[in-house]
Amino acid sequence: MGNKMRALVNLLLLSALLFGVAEQVKAQESIVVTDVRVGHDFGEEIRFSARVEADNPIKEVLLIFRDVNEENTRVILLDADDEGRVSYTYDASEHLLRPFAKISLWFKVTLDNGESETSKKYAMIYDDNRFDWEMREEGMLRVYWDSGDEAFGLAALDVARSGLKEIQTLFPVPLDEPIDIYIYASSVDLQNALFMGGETWVGGHASPALGIVFVAIAPGTQEQIFMQQKIPHELAHILLYRYIGENYNRLPTWLLEGTASIAEQYANPEYELALKRAEESNSLIPIAELCAPFPRDASQAFLAYAESESFTRYLQNNYGTSGLDDLITAYADGLSCEKGVMNALDNSLTYLDANWQESVLGANPLGVAWRSLSPYVLLFAIVLAMPLLTGISALIKRRE
Repeated sequence: MGNKMRALVNLLLLSALLFGVAEQVKAQESIVVTDVRVGHDFGEEIRFSARVEADNPIKEVLLIFRDVNEENTRVILLDADDEGRVSYTYDASEHLLRPFAKISLWFKVTLDNGESETSKKYAMIYDDNRFDWEMREEGMLRVYWDSGDEAFGLAALDVARSGLKEIQTLFPVPLDEPIDIYIYASSVDLQNALFMGGETWVGGHASPALGIVFVAIAPGTQEQIFMQQKIPHELAHILLYRYIGENYNRLPTWLLEGTASIAEQYANPEYELALKRAEESNSLIPIAELCAPFPRDASQAFLAYAESESFTRYLQNNYGTSGLDDLITAYADGLSCEKGVMNALDNSLTYLDANWQESVLGANPLGVAWRSLSPYVLLFAIVLAMPLLTGISALIKRRE
């Protein structure tokens, strides 16, 4: 075959190939979703719209979206107008989404002839756009604030950087994913944001899976103290989550909050006073009861935080950072609140609680011992009393 003939054959083959590809692309593009738009007013609504171009009449259009960190997928049936336009307004005041959640969305189109197509996925951040946020960043740390000057934001970034360095001595986690820190000017603003997302708290909050920290700090003379308390505390939650993954929620509450509290750069002076009053009035909460979520009562919740911070620091001082790490690992492996301590530290939680009260709080050793052992003493007394009661009952029956 000559060169000219070979060139002609190759040209025909290439033409046929290109024709086939063009026909395939045309078939694939018989349904096209364009002009996709998403807008929102935080805490109120999310607006979706798009346009569907199709060669045949449209039977149905589905809008599908979800928070990427949730399993709940929302599927909405939309009506297309004569030009193929669809729109939907999601009521975010009734159906809550977490603040700053990443929303993934896509469309599925079905035609009257049975042909269907799923669009590519789009993403949006459900940010709190009620405020105009200022932002400064360094590496993977990003600080946002809505009130205060440049110095305020840079001070927060400095605290975050130094706090992160200290926390990484507890959890050697590389910072290879961003952490966003949002600083609200008041507890009311923060509370409203969390409430609109279906969550509640006042002074601070962390969404570990999202890598987001929320704190309330007003610019002023106390700003540095509050930054040193709140920012490292919430950062510790993020890093602890990244350290042990989804097993984070297996840890007892006293250890979660105690670990975050010892990461604070400025200790809360009210904790020591609360502990002293509780010890004097014999109203300390047993550490075993703090394995579960903290009490809802504000004063009891504050005492729970104070105890958790002091007890966790006591464990770190006596067993070192490695002992604390062993304890975290034991709980992450699924051991119970009591068995985790026994497995990692070779002591019962009751014993450690009593020893902490005696050595740190200066509690009366006899009183601590009695409170710790009284349930077992009572059980022992009942066991001893059973034969005696049985004998008395038998004697009475014989006399009768």
